[in-house]
Amino acid sequence: MLQADLLRLVTAGSVDDGKSTLIGRLLYDTKQILVDQLEHIEETSKRRGDGYVNLALLTDGLRAEREQGITIDVAYLSFVTPRRRFQLADAPGHVQYTRNMVTGASTADVAIILVDARRGVIEQTRRHSYIAAILGIRHVVVAVNKMDLAGFSEERFREIEQELRETSERLEPRDVQVIPMSALRGDNVVERGQGMPWYDGPTLLEYLETVEIAGDRDLEHRRFPVQWVIRPISDEHHDYRGYAGQVAGGVWRAGDEVVVLPSGRQTTVAAVETADGPLEAAFPGVSVTVRLADDLDVSRGDMLADPEAAPSVARELEATVCWMAEKPLEPRAKLAIKQTTRTVRAIVDELVSVVDIHTLEDQPSPERLELNEIARVRLRLSEPLAVDPYAENRTTGAFILIDEATNDTVAAGMILSASG
Repeated sequence: MLQADLLRLVTAGSVDDGKSTLIGRLLYDTKQILVDQLEHIEETSKRRGDGYVNLALLTDGLRAEREQGITIDVAYLSFVTPRRRFQLADAPGHVQYTRNMVTGASTADVAIILVDARRGVIEQTRRHSYIAAILGIRHVVVAVNKMDLAGFSEERFREIEQELRETSERLEPRDVQVIPMSALRGDNVVERGQGMPWYDGPTLLEYLETVEIAGDRDLEHRRFPVQWVIRPISDEHHDYRGYAGQVAGGVWRAGDEVVVLPSGRQTTVAAVETADGPLEAAFPGVSVTVRLADDLDVSRGDMLADPEAAPSVARELEATVCWMAEKPLEPRAKLAIKQTTRTVRAIVDELVSVVDIHTLEDQPSPERLELNEIARVRLRLSEPLAVDPYAENRTTGAFILIDEATNDTVAAGMILSASG
Protein backbone atom coordinates (compact mmCIF):
# COMPACT_ATOMS: atom_id res chain seq x y z
CA MET A 1 0.00 0.00 0.00
CA LEU A 2 1.40 3.39 -0.94
CA GLN A 3 2.11 6.03 1.65
CA ALA A 4 0.14 8.40 -0.58
CA ASP A 5 -2.99 6.36 0.16
CA LEU A 6 -5.09 8.77 2.25
CA LEU A 7 -7.74 7.52 4.69
CA ARG A 8 -10.20 10.06 6.07
CA LEU A 9 -11.56 9.33 9.55
CA VAL A 10 -14.21 10.91 11.72
CA THR A 11 -14.40 10.24 15.46
CA ALA A 12 -17.60 10.61 17.46
CA GLY A 13 -18.60 9.78 21.00
CA SER A 14 -20.39 11.05 24.08
CA VAL A 15 -18.79 13.21 26.74
CA ASP A 16 -16.32 11.18 28.83
CA ASP A 17 -16.18 8.18 26.48
CA GLY A 18 -12.44 8.80 26.24
CA LYS A 19 -12.28 10.19 22.71
CA SER A 20 -9.49 12.66 23.54
CA THR A 21 -7.47 9.92 25.23
CA LEU A 22 -7.99 7.58 22.26
CA ILE A 23 -6.80 10.18 19.74
CA GLY A 24 -3.87 11.10 22.01
CA ARG A 25 -2.95 7.42 22.36
CA LEU A 26 -3.10 6.91 18.58
CA LEU A 27 -0.76 9.86 18.03
CA TYR A 28 1.56 8.93 20.93
CA ASP A 29 1.96 5.25 20.04
CA THR A 30 2.50 6.01 16.33
CA LYS A 31 5.23 8.49 17.40
CA GLN A 32 3.53 11.57 15.96
CA ILE A 33 4.15 13.72 19.06
CA LEU A 34 7.08 16.11 19.20
CA VAL A 35 9.41 15.88 22.22
CA ASP A 36 8.43 19.34 23.50
CA GLN A 37 4.72 18.45 23.17
CA LEU A 38 5.26 15.30 25.21
CA GLU A 39 7.27 17.18 27.88
CA HIS A 40 4.45 19.74 28.15
CA ILE A 41 1.85 16.98 28.56
CA GLU A 42 3.95 15.22 31.18
CA GLU A 43 4.43 18.47 33.16
CA THR A 44 0.72 19.38 32.94
CA SER A 45 -0.32 15.85 33.97
CA LYS A 46 2.00 16.00 37.00
CA ARG A 47 0.72 19.48 37.95
CA ARG A 48 -2.89 18.28 37.75
CA GLY A 49 -2.09 15.24 39.88
CA ASP A 50 -3.29 12.80 37.22
CA GLY A 51 -0.77 10.13 38.23
CA TYR A 52 -0.16 9.19 34.57
CA VAL A 53 0.69 10.88 31.27
CA ASN A 54 -2.74 12.28 30.34
CA LEU A 55 -2.81 11.92 26.55
CA ALA A 56 -6.25 13.55 26.42
CA LEU A 57 -4.44 16.88 26.88
CA LEU A 58 -3.17 16.59 23.29
CA THR A 59 -6.63 17.13 21.79
CA ASP A 60 -8.43 18.88 24.64
CA GLY A 61 -6.60 22.08 23.71
CA LEU A 62 -8.16 21.90 20.26
CA ARG A 63 -11.58 21.23 21.73
CA ALA A 64 -11.33 24.13 24.19
CA GLU A 65 -10.53 26.46 21.31
CA ARG A 66 -13.44 25.14 19.31
CA GLU A 67 -15.92 25.59 22.17
CA GLN A 68 -14.78 29.19 22.59
CA GLY A 69 -15.66 29.73 18.96
CA ILE A 70 -12.07 30.02 17.74
CA THR A 71 -12.47 26.98 15.52
CA ILE A 72 -16.20 26.77 15.12
CA ASP A 73 -16.60 23.50 13.34
CA VAL A 74 -14.49 20.38 13.59
CA ALA A 75 -10.88 19.86 14.72
CA TYR A 76 -8.74 18.24 12.02
CA LEU A 77 -5.54 16.31 12.70
CA SER A 78 -3.20 14.58 10.25
CA PHE A 79 -0.78 11.76 10.94
CA VAL A 80 1.26 9.28 8.92
CA THR A 81 2.37 5.68 9.39
CA PRO A 82 4.61 3.71 7.02
CA ARG A 83 1.49 2.18 5.45
CA ARG A 84 -0.93 5.11 5.12
CA ARG A 85 -1.67 8.80 5.53
CA PHE A 86 -4.59 9.76 7.77
CA GLN A 87 -6.75 12.84 8.17
CA LEU A 88 -8.86 12.72 11.31
CA ALA A 89 -11.91 14.92 11.87
CA ASP A 90 -12.73 15.11 15.58
CA ALA A 91 -16.43 15.97 15.68
CA PRO A 92 -18.20 17.14 18.85
CA GLY A 93 -20.59 14.48 20.11
CA HIS A 94 -23.59 16.21 21.64
CA VAL A 95 -26.94 16.34 19.85
CA GLN A 96 -26.73 20.14 19.59
CA TYR A 97 -23.64 19.66 17.37
CA THR A 98 -25.32 17.33 14.87
CA ARG A 99 -24.47 19.73 12.03
CA ASN A 100 -20.78 19.62 13.04
CA MET A 101 -20.87 15.82 13.04
CA VAL A 102 -22.40 15.90 9.55
CA THR A 103 -19.69 18.32 8.38
CA GLY A 104 -16.86 16.19 9.78
CA ALA A 105 -18.32 12.92 8.49
CA SER A 106 -19.28 14.11 5.00
CA THR A 107 -15.94 13.15 3.41
CA ALA A 108 -14.96 10.31 5.78
CA ASP A 109 -14.08 6.80 4.64
CA VAL A 110 -14.25 5.39 8.18
CA ALA A 111 -16.19 6.45 11.29
CA ILE A 112 -14.83 5.62 14.74
CA ILE A 113 -17.69 5.62 17.27
CA LEU A 114 -16.72 5.37 20.92
CA VAL A 115 -18.72 3.45 23.50
CA ASP A 116 -17.97 3.40 27.24
CA ALA A 117 -17.79 -0.30 28.22
CA ARG A 118 -19.60 0.47 31.50
CA ARG A 119 -22.54 2.25 29.86
CA GLY A 120 -22.84 0.26 26.66
CA VAL A 121 -24.94 1.36 23.69
CA ILE A 122 -26.75 4.62 24.48
CA GLU A 123 -28.87 7.08 22.49
CA GLN A 124 -25.82 8.97 21.23
CA THR A 125 -24.28 5.72 19.93
CA ARG A 126 -27.40 5.10 17.84
CA ARG A 127 -27.46 8.72 16.63
CA HIS A 128 -23.81 8.67 15.56
CA SER A 129 -24.40 5.31 13.81
CA TYR A 130 -27.43 6.79 12.04
CA ILE A 131 -25.49 9.83 10.83
CA ALA A 132 -22.66 7.60 9.60
CA ALA A 133 -25.24 5.51 7.71
CA ILE A 134 -27.10 8.38 6.01
CA LEU A 135 -23.75 9.92 5.00
CA GLY A 136 -22.80 6.71 3.26
CA ILE A 137 -19.76 5.88 5.43
CA ARG A 138 -19.22 2.24 4.54
CA HIS A 139 -16.78 1.33 7.31
CA VAL A 140 -17.58 1.85 10.99
CA VAL A 141 -15.27 1.00 13.89
CA VAL A 142 -16.97 0.84 17.27
CA ALA A 143 -14.29 1.38 19.90
CA VAL A 144 -15.57 -0.20 23.12
CA ASN A 145 -13.34 1.84 25.40
CA LYS A 146 -12.54 1.75 29.11
CA MET A 147 -12.50 -2.05 29.17
CA ASP A 148 -10.07 -1.73 32.10
CA LEU A 149 -12.94 -0.24 34.14
CA ALA A 150 -15.14 -3.21 33.17
CA GLY A 151 -12.57 -5.73 34.42
CA PHE A 152 -11.54 -6.58 30.82
CA SER A 153 -14.67 -8.77 30.82
CA GLU A 154 -15.21 -10.71 27.60
CA GLU A 155 -18.82 -11.32 28.63
CA ARG A 156 -19.47 -7.56 28.92
CA PHE A 157 -17.84 -6.96 25.53
CA ARG A 158 -19.98 -9.66 23.86
CA GLU A 159 -23.16 -8.10 25.32
CA ILE A 160 -22.26 -4.70 23.83
CA GLU A 161 -21.20 -6.33 20.55
CA GLN A 162 -24.62 -8.00 20.23
CA GLU A 163 -26.43 -4.70 20.90
CA LEU A 164 -24.31 -3.01 18.25
CA ARG A 165 -25.01 -5.73 15.70
CA GLU A 166 -28.75 -5.19 16.17
CA THR A 167 -28.35 -1.41 15.64
CA SER A 168 -26.10 -1.97 12.61
CA GLU A 169 -28.49 -4.40 10.90
CA ARG A 170 -31.20 -1.76 11.04
CA LEU A 171 -28.93 0.94 9.56
CA GLU A 172 -27.11 -1.29 7.04
CA PRO A 173 -23.54 0.01 6.98
CA ARG A 174 -21.46 -2.39 4.92
CA ASP A 175 -18.64 -3.13 7.35
CA VAL A 176 -18.74 -2.84 11.15
CA GLN A 177 -15.69 -3.72 13.25
CA VAL A 178 -16.09 -3.82 17.04
CA ILE A 179 -12.83 -3.54 19.02
CA PRO A 180 -12.46 -3.76 22.84
CA MET A 181 -9.81 -1.37 24.09
CA SER A 182 -8.38 0.71 26.87
CA ALA A 183 -7.13 3.98 25.39
CA LEU A 184 -5.70 4.94 28.79
CA ARG A 185 -3.45 1.85 28.92
CA GLY A 186 -3.08 1.54 25.15
CA ASP A 187 -4.60 -1.95 24.81
CA ASN A 188 -5.74 -2.66 21.22
CA VAL A 189 -5.21 0.93 20.00
CA VAL A 190 -1.80 0.56 18.33
CA GLU A 191 -0.35 -2.28 20.40
CA ARG A 192 -2.25 -5.36 21.53
CA GLY A 193 -1.52 -5.06 25.26
CA GLN A 194 -1.97 -7.71 27.97
CA GLY A 195 -5.52 -7.04 29.18
CA MET A 196 -7.66 -8.97 26.68
CA PRO A 197 -5.98 -12.19 25.48
CA TRP A 198 -9.45 -13.49 24.49
CA TYR A 199 -9.71 -10.89 21.67
CA ASP A 200 -8.08 -12.09 18.44
CA GLY A 201 -9.25 -9.37 16.03
CA PRO A 202 -7.21 -6.41 14.75
CA THR A 203 -6.06 -3.47 16.84
CA LEU A 204 -7.52 -0.12 15.82
CA LEU A 205 -4.39 0.86 13.87
CA GLU A 206 -4.16 -2.55 12.16
CA TYR A 207 -7.74 -2.12 10.96
CA LEU A 208 -7.20 1.47 9.79
CA GLU A 209 -4.00 0.56 7.93
CA THR A 210 -5.55 -2.37 6.07
CA VAL A 211 -9.22 -1.48 5.45
CA GLU A 212 -9.87 -1.45 1.71
CA ILE A 213 -11.49 1.78 0.54
CA ALA A 214 -10.67 1.79 -3.18
CA GLY A 215 -13.84 -0.16 -3.92
CA ASP A 216 -15.97 2.45 -2.10
CA ARG A 217 -15.51 4.88 -4.99
CA ASP A 218 -17.96 4.69 -7.87
CA LEU A 219 -15.82 3.11 -10.58
CA GLU A 220 -18.77 2.05 -12.72
CA HIS A 221 -20.30 5.37 -13.78
CA ARG A 222 -18.12 8.04 -15.41
CA ARG A 223 -18.82 11.48 -13.94
CA PHE A 224 -16.76 14.65 -14.42
CA PRO A 225 -18.18 18.00 -13.19
CA VAL A 226 -16.52 20.85 -15.09
CA GLN A 227 -14.85 23.23 -12.65
CA TRP A 228 -12.99 25.44 -15.11
CA VAL A 229 -12.80 25.97 -18.87
CA ILE A 230 -9.19 26.36 -20.08
CA ARG A 231 -9.01 28.46 -23.23
CA PRO A 232 -5.99 29.29 -25.40
CA ILE A 233 -3.63 31.91 -23.92
CA SER A 234 -1.50 32.44 -27.02
CA ASP A 235 -1.64 32.04 -30.79
CA GLU A 236 0.66 29.06 -30.45
CA HIS A 237 -2.09 27.16 -28.58
CA HIS A 238 -5.05 28.72 -30.41
CA ASP A 239 -6.86 25.41 -30.90
CA TYR A 240 -6.49 24.23 -27.28
CA ARG A 241 -9.58 23.94 -25.09
CA GLY A 242 -9.68 21.79 -21.96
CA TYR A 243 -12.06 21.24 -19.09
CA ALA A 244 -10.52 21.08 -15.63
CA GLY A 245 -12.05 19.41 -12.59
CA GLN A 246 -11.98 16.39 -10.31
CA VAL A 247 -13.14 12.96 -11.42
CA ALA A 248 -16.33 12.18 -9.49
CA GLY A 249 -16.94 8.68 -10.83
CA GLY A 250 -15.69 6.00 -13.20
CA VAL A 251 -12.37 5.56 -14.98
CA TRP A 252 -11.60 8.15 -17.68
CA ARG A 253 -9.48 7.42 -20.75
CA ALA A 254 -8.87 8.92 -24.18
CA GLY A 255 -11.34 7.50 -26.68
CA ASP A 256 -14.25 7.23 -24.21
CA GLU A 257 -17.69 8.22 -25.47
CA VAL A 258 -19.00 11.22 -23.52
CA VAL A 259 -22.23 13.21 -23.17
CA VAL A 260 -22.27 16.83 -22.01
CA LEU A 261 -25.09 17.53 -19.54
CA PRO A 262 -27.53 19.19 -19.36
CA SER A 263 -27.30 19.94 -23.12
CA GLY A 264 -27.12 16.28 -24.17
CA ARG A 265 -24.46 16.83 -26.90
CA GLN A 266 -22.15 13.83 -27.48
CA THR A 267 -18.53 13.44 -28.52
CA THR A 268 -15.43 11.46 -27.45
CA VAL A 269 -12.56 12.17 -25.05
CA ALA A 270 -9.46 13.27 -26.98
CA ALA A 271 -7.12 13.29 -23.96
CA VAL A 272 -7.01 13.13 -20.17
CA GLU A 273 -4.04 15.09 -18.84
CA THR A 274 -2.38 16.83 -15.92
CA ALA A 275 0.34 19.49 -15.86
CA ASP A 276 2.83 16.62 -16.22
CA GLY A 277 1.27 15.37 -19.46
CA PRO A 278 -1.31 12.82 -20.64
CA LEU A 279 -2.64 10.08 -18.35
CA GLU A 280 -3.53 6.59 -19.46
CA ALA A 281 -6.43 6.58 -16.97
CA ALA A 282 -7.90 8.90 -14.31
CA PHE A 283 -9.80 7.64 -11.26
CA PRO A 284 -12.25 9.22 -8.77
CA GLY A 285 -10.65 11.95 -6.64
CA VAL A 286 -7.95 12.79 -9.21
CA SER A 287 -7.86 16.35 -10.62
CA VAL A 288 -7.33 16.41 -14.38
CA THR A 289 -8.04 18.30 -17.57
CA VAL A 290 -10.27 16.54 -20.10
CA ARG A 291 -10.03 17.51 -23.77
CA LEU A 292 -12.85 16.63 -26.16
CA ALA A 293 -12.66 15.60 -29.83
CA ASP A 294 -15.26 18.21 -30.91
CA ASP A 295 -15.53 21.90 -30.10
CA LEU A 296 -18.75 21.86 -28.08
CA ASP A 297 -20.24 24.60 -25.91
CA VAL A 298 -19.21 23.41 -22.44
CA SER A 299 -19.31 25.68 -19.36
CA ARG A 300 -18.44 25.54 -15.68
CA GLY A 301 -21.21 23.61 -13.94
CA ASP A 302 -21.79 21.22 -16.85
CA MET A 303 -21.14 17.54 -16.33
CA LEU A 304 -19.34 15.12 -18.65
CA ALA A 305 -20.65 11.56 -18.33
CA ASP A 306 -20.95 8.14 -19.91
CA PRO A 307 -23.83 8.29 -22.44
CA GLU A 308 -24.65 4.61 -21.75
CA ALA A 309 -25.00 5.16 -17.98
CA ALA A 310 -25.74 8.87 -17.58
CA PRO A 311 -26.97 10.55 -14.38
CA SER A 312 -30.55 11.81 -14.12
CA VAL A 313 -31.06 15.32 -15.47
CA ALA A 314 -33.66 16.45 -12.97
CA ARG A 315 -35.68 19.45 -11.81
CA GLU A 316 -37.25 17.71 -8.81
CA LEU A 317 -35.33 16.05 -5.99
CA GLU A 318 -36.24 14.09 -2.89
CA ALA A 319 -33.41 14.22 -0.38
CA THR A 320 -32.33 13.82 3.22
CA VAL A 321 -31.13 17.14 4.62
CA CYS A 322 -29.51 18.25 7.85
CA TRP A 323 -30.69 21.78 8.66
CA MET A 324 -27.75 23.90 9.88
CA ALA A 325 -29.22 27.37 10.42
CA GLU A 326 -30.63 29.06 13.53
CA LYS A 327 -33.61 30.30 11.52
CA PRO A 328 -36.03 27.38 10.88
CA LEU A 329 -36.78 26.08 7.39
CA GLU A 330 -40.37 26.63 6.34
CA PRO A 331 -42.17 25.00 3.40
CA ARG A 332 -42.03 27.10 0.19
CA ALA A 333 -38.69 28.62 1.21
CA LYS A 334 -36.52 29.78 -1.71
CA LEU A 335 -32.84 28.88 -1.56
CA ALA A 336 -29.87 28.27 -3.82
CA ILE A 337 -28.72 24.68 -4.28
CA LYS A 338 -25.06 23.89 -5.11
CA GLN A 339 -24.33 20.40 -6.39
CA THR A 340 -20.80 19.59 -7.63
CA THR A 341 -19.83 22.76 -9.59
CA ARG A 342 -23.32 23.96 -10.52
CA THR A 343 -25.59 26.31 -8.56
CA VAL A 344 -29.31 26.87 -9.33
CA ARG A 345 -32.32 28.12 -7.41
CA ALA A 346 -34.69 25.83 -5.52
CA ILE A 347 -38.06 25.93 -3.78
CA VAL A 348 -38.81 23.63 -0.84
CA ASP A 349 -41.96 21.97 -2.16
CA GLU A 350 -42.60 19.75 0.84
CA LEU A 351 -41.20 18.76 4.23
CA VAL A 352 -41.99 15.06 3.98
CA SER A 353 -40.81 13.85 7.39
CA VAL A 354 -38.36 14.63 10.17
CA VAL A 355 -36.26 12.12 12.13
CA ASP A 356 -36.86 11.89 15.87
CA ILE A 357 -33.19 11.86 16.78
CA HIS A 358 -33.93 10.00 20.03
CA THR A 359 -35.83 7.04 18.51
CA LEU A 360 -34.59 7.38 14.88
CA GLU A 361 -38.23 7.09 13.75
CA ASP A 362 -39.65 9.31 10.97
CA GLN A 363 -42.33 11.82 12.01
CA PRO A 364 -44.45 12.81 8.97
CA SER A 365 -45.21 16.34 7.73
CA PRO A 366 -43.35 18.63 10.15
CA GLU A 367 -44.40 22.30 10.12
CA ARG A 368 -40.78 23.47 9.97
CA LEU A 369 -37.21 22.27 10.44
CA GLU A 370 -35.19 23.49 13.41
CA LEU A 371 -31.41 23.71 13.77
CA ASN A 372 -29.70 20.26 13.65
CA GLU A 373 -32.85 18.41 12.57
CA ILE A 374 -32.54 15.75 9.86
CA ALA A 375 -35.46 15.46 7.47
CA ARG A 376 -36.69 14.20 4.13
CA VAL A 377 -37.67 17.04 1.80
CA ARG A 378 -38.81 17.59 -1.79
CA LEU A 379 -37.16 20.36 -3.81
CA ARG A 380 -38.15 21.92 -7.15
CA LEU A 381 -35.31 23.46 -9.16
CA SER A 382 -35.24 26.45 -11.50
CA GLU A 383 -32.84 24.64 -13.87
CA PRO A 384 -31.93 20.97 -14.22
CA LEU A 385 -29.05 19.32 -12.37
CA ALA A 386 -27.25 16.10 -13.41
CA VAL A 387 -27.53 13.95 -10.28
CA ASP A 388 -27.22 10.41 -8.94
CA PRO A 389 -28.68 8.90 -5.77
CA TYR A 390 -26.24 9.55 -2.90
CA ALA A 391 -26.12 5.80 -2.20
CA GLU A 392 -24.51 5.35 -5.64
CA ASN A 393 -22.20 8.36 -5.73
CA ARG A 394 -21.34 10.52 -2.72
CA THR A 395 -20.13 13.37 -4.94
CA THR A 396 -22.90 13.72 -7.53
CA GLY A 397 -25.54 12.76 -4.95
CA ALA A 398 -24.61 15.47 -2.43
CA PHE A 399 -25.50 19.16 -2.29
CA ILE A 400 -25.65 22.17 -0.01
CA LEU A 401 -28.43 24.72 0.35
CA ILE A 402 -27.46 28.39 0.51
CA ASP A 403 -29.39 31.41 1.82
CA GLU A 404 -28.98 33.84 -1.07
CA ALA A 405 -29.51 36.88 1.17
CA THR A 406 -26.59 36.04 3.49
CA ASN A 407 -24.62 33.54 1.35
CA ASP A 408 -24.64 31.22 4.39
CA THR A 409 -24.70 27.44 3.95
CA VAL A 410 -27.93 26.44 5.70
CA ALA A 411 -28.19 22.71 4.93
CA ALA A 412 -26.33 19.66 3.68
CA GLY A 413 -28.28 17.22 1.57
CA MET A 414 -28.10 13.66 0.21
CA ILE A 415 -30.23 12.84 -2.85
CA LEU A 416 -32.60 9.89 -2.51
CA SER A 417 -34.35 10.16 -5.89
CA ALA A 418 -34.74 12.58 -8.82
CA SER A 419 -37.31 13.21 -11.55
CA GLY A 420 -38.46 15.65 -14.20
